[in-house]
Amino acid sequence: MKEEPITPSAGPTLDAQGRLTYIGEDGQRYVVFDALELDHQASMRVANALRDAGLLMDQIESLARRWMDQVSAEALSREDALDLLLATLETDLEDEAASADGVID
Repeated sequence: MKEEPITPSAGPTLDAQGRLTYIGEDGQRYVVFDALELDHQASMRVANALRDAGLLMDQIESLARRWMDQVSAEALSREDALDLLLATLETDLEDEAASADGVID
């Protein structure tokens, strides 16, 4: 069974162990990056970038919910609409990253 993503209820923070974490809407703490993956300065840069992009993420979430409501009301189940939305975003963003890296399919 596929695990549903947990929406953050607050911006990311560095915990006492130096891990980049966030509190989910379910009240649990989730680790984004382990201290072994990023040093303190890199973790702080990531935390600051995510915090600074918070308003934009709120807008993206709002648009995604509107899209989900419209598509699932008309043609697809919410699960199918979510799968389509995530797959489309993933493909589009991977294609954009590959183009930026100079990789041509």
